[in-house]
Amino acid sequence: MSDSFTRPFPRGALIGAGALLGLSLLLVTGSRINGVGATRMPEAAVVSTLDLRFADREDGAVVATAASDGRIVAVFAPGTNGFVRGVMRGLARERRRDGIGAEPPFRLIRWTDGRMSLTDLATGVNINLEVFGPTNAAAFAQLFGASALPATADTGI
Repeated sequence: MSDSFTRPFPRGALIGAGALLGLSLLLVTGSRINGVGATRMPEAAVVSTLDLRFADREDGAVVATAASDGRIVAVFAPGTNGFVRGVMRGLARERRRDGIGAEPPFRLIRWTDGRMSLTDLATGVNINLEVFGPTNAAAFAQLFGASALPATADTGI
């Protein structure tokens, strides 16, 4: 008796499968390069920007000051605005890891499509705030509407 019965795989099927794979790769590469079939969102323009520095106070409050003139934009009282505190704590951790101090400002950007983003100008980290929901994004949106406060003001924005 024969040990095994072997039959060669049809050479035409192998060549056809290889040609199909090659054609698929070629078409995918071409569509990626040329943008065929891609859905693109229109580029949004910047509505307004605000360069800010954040600092902790001894009483536990976080103070946001305008980078341009040092005016107080907002004071976040202790135990309030957990989202703002959490975002800024994470960005400060990145800066400490990279050996960067608190001097370079953060840029808060409002876009024409309603989005808001926060960019760390020192590290290049960009956070799209709308992905955390409208309530959390509104915590940062308040900074655009905050008027200049005297240095002793303590608002619970």
